[in-house]
Amino acid sequence: MTSVKITDLVKDYTLRAGLKRTRLRAVDHVSLELTPGRTVALVGESGSGKSTIAKILTRMERPTSGTVDVRLDDGTTVSNAHYRREVQMVFQDPFASLNPFHSIEHHIARPLKIHGRTRTQEDTRARVLEMLERVNLTPAETIAPRRPHELSGGQRQRVAIARALAPGAQVLIADEPVSMLDVSIRLGVLNLLGRLQREDQLAVLYITHDLATARHFSDEIVVLYRGRVVERGPSDAVILDPHHDYTKLLALAAPDPERPGRVTSEAGVDREAIDNSTCYDHFAGEWREAGVPAAAARTGA
Repeated sequence: MTSVKITDLVKDYTLRAGLKRTRLRAVDHVSLELTPGRTVALVGESGSGKSTIAKILTRMERPTSGTVDVRLDDGTTVSNAHYRREVQMVFQDPFASLNPFHSIEHHIARPLKIHGRTRTQEDTRARVLEMLERVNLTPAETIAPRRPHELSGGQRQRVAIARALAPGAQVLIADEPVSMLDVSIRLGVLNLLGRLQREDQLAVLYITHDLATARHFSDEIVVLYRGRVVERGPSDAVILDPHHDYTKLLALAAPDPERPGRVTSEAGVDREAIDNSTCYDHFAGEWREAGVPAAAARTGA
């Protein structure tokens, strides 16, 4: 089993306009932990820094500062050679994340071969069929030779999940894995992720802008606004008792089955006035300063 500790993560981008250069801070001193068997939901609107954190965790981006410490259950640090085997990502768009030229079998067999999980062609094929069955794509022998365009969106996302787990990943980064799917099949994919997590004791980072699915699927919710954590705590506590103005705004925007047909308007809400300098920590039951190193964060009113 593998755990991840993120400490004071910062990511700056340089923007150029002619000779002028400006700095954009996409992630500002974010700290969180991913532990086996638990799901942390990273919630926020587009542009809040969620996918940037995912890219840093999967080493598609390098942080400006801060640390990402990935360790096995015996305390051993995961080496660079094994990092991609331990940490894998399920992308948002199942239409773009699979190569239309290759078969489903090829997509799952490739990580098995790259990471040395199988030795012979027979072993590889048997493992591919096993992975397809684990994600409820049956009969596996019929699914394996198909191309991505021959599957539905939900089936493609199940293939993407099987591909991520094929090398033996213990940390799964799910970047809005159901946002591109029909509402009718989202629950099935989330339930599949939940089952796989329980079976393999996966550490999961679930990235979403939907508080409803975050509450359903996660143990802990971390709310991100303009690159900073503004609220964190157990899922039920954050949803049922939000403290930060931005979390309250997200909660108002979520559909409420008790009020069918009612639409909550954001009219009158000055989003520019929402403060991201403080963070409410439900675990500690207190306000802390946001956007500063964890060791330097001080409690506030």
